[in-house]
Amino acid sequence: MRPTDPQELERIRKAARILAAAVKPIKVLRAIEWDPAIRTRFFEQRAKELPRPQYVPFDPAPTQAALSELRDIDIASPFIADWIERQREAIETTALMMSAVGTADFYKHARKLYGDPKTPLGLYPDVCNLDLATQVRDVLDRLGFLSIDLTPPEYHSAEDVARTLKRACKRHFGTAAPTIEVVDVLSANALAGPTSIRVRRDAKFTDRDAEQLLQHEAFIHVATSLNGRAQKDLPILALSHPYIARFQEGLAVLAEVLTGAMEMDRFARLADRVFAIQKAIDGADFLEVYRYFLERTGKPEQAFQNTRRVFRGGVIEGGAPFTKDCVYLYGLIQASNTVRALFAQGRPDCLPLLFCGKVDVLDLRALCELAAMGLIKEPPFLPPWIKDPRSLFALLTYSTFMTRLDMGPIVEKASELTRGIPPVRFAP
Repeated sequence: MRPTDPQELERIRKAARILAAAVKPIKVLRAIEWDPAIRTRFFEQRAKELPRPQYVPFDPAPTQAALSELRDIDIASPFIADWIERQREAIETTALMMSAVGTADFYKHARKLYGDPKTPLGLYPDVCNLDLATQVRDVLDRLGFLSIDLTPPEYHSAEDVARTLKRACKRHFGTAAPTIEVVDVLSANALAGPTSIRVRRDAKFTDRDAEQLLQHEAFIHVATSLNGRAQKDLPILALSHPYIARFQEGLAVLAEVLTGAMEMDRFARLADRVFAIQKAIDGADFLEVYRYFLERTGKPEQAFQNTRRVFRGGVIEGGAPFTKDCVYLYGLIQASNTVRALFAQGRPDCLPLLFCGKVDVLDLRALCELAAMGLIKEPPFLPPWIKDPRSLFALLTYSTFMTRLDMGPIVEKASELTRGIPPVRFAP
C-alpha cells in the first residue's frame, strides 16, 4: 500500500467524519454548567447549605451507535489506526461520563479521561499531579517567608481587557479574528470558543491577565480551533473533547510561561485546584472545599467559583469530583517536554503539527503521516513564539545544556553562601 493510495485516503477521511459526527453533540462543560441562581442561593444561605445543581439527562446510545461504524473501516497505517482508536475510546467514555452526571460513575469516567491528582506522569511513573502541586506550594511558601510582594500593582476592568484583546486578535488573525464579548453571566472570568472570547463583566483582572488570556485563549485555543477547521479532510481536528484536553491546556499554559504572561498567583491557583480535587476524592463535600478555597484566597466569590469547578457534574457530598483541572500542570510538563525533545532531536519541523488542530502529543506520528499524505494542510495561525521561533530556540539551547548540569553542587554552594545571613529587606 502506497501512502497516496486513494482508497486508504478515503477510509481515513470517512473515519475522521464519523469521529466528528459522534463528538459534535457532546458539549461537556455546557452540559454540567450551573444555573447562576445556584450561586445566588448559596450566598443567601450564608454559604452553609450544599448547592443542588440539576443536569439534563444524556443518552450515550446515539454516540455509541455512531462510533460502531468505525468497526468496518480498516486503516492500513498502524499509527493512524491507533490515533482513530484512541479518539473512539475517549469519545465513548465521554458519552458514558455525561450519562452519569451527579453520580459516582461520573468521577470514574472523568478519571479515565483527565486523570486525577495521583495519576503518574507518563514517562515519570514516580511523579504525579499532587507532587507537582506540592512543589508549587513549597516554592510559594519559601517566597512568602522572604516577604516578597507578589501583589499585582493594579486591577483592570472587563472592558479594559476586552479592548486589549480585540486589538491584539485583529493584528494576529485579521478577518478571522474572534469577536470579543463582555457578558453578564459566565462560569469563569473568561472563556474562548472557536469564534469568540467572552469576558465576565464583573470580573477584575491583573496587569498580566490580558496577556495571559491572549496567549492562552486566543493564540492557542482559538487558533487551534481555526486551524482545525482548515483541515477539511479531517474535521475531527476542529473539535474539542476530553481526549485532547491535557495537551491543549498544556500548550496554553506553556504559552503563558514562554511569553512572560504567567505569574505566581496563577501557578498557585492551578496547584490549589489539584489539592481541592484530592480533598473531594477523599470525601470532602462542597462546603469543606469551599472553606479550603476561602482560606486560600480570602475571596468568597472566587472560592465559590473554584469549588464549583471541582464539583460540577460530580457528587456534591464528596467522593466523586470532576477531575478536569488536573490536566493543567501535567499538560504543562507534557507540552514543555515535547517542545524541548523535538528541538533536542533536531526536529523543529514537527512543531507546527502541534497546532494544526485539536491534537494530543501521542498523535504526532500519525499527524506526520497524514501531512505526508496531503490530508493535513499547513496551519494558518501559529502563536508568535512558533511563527518567529528565534527567542524560543535560544531559550531551548540554554535549557538543553542547563538540564545536563547536576543542581546538587549549585544548591549546596548557594546554601553555603547564604547560611546565617539575614534576609534582605530595603527600608521604604
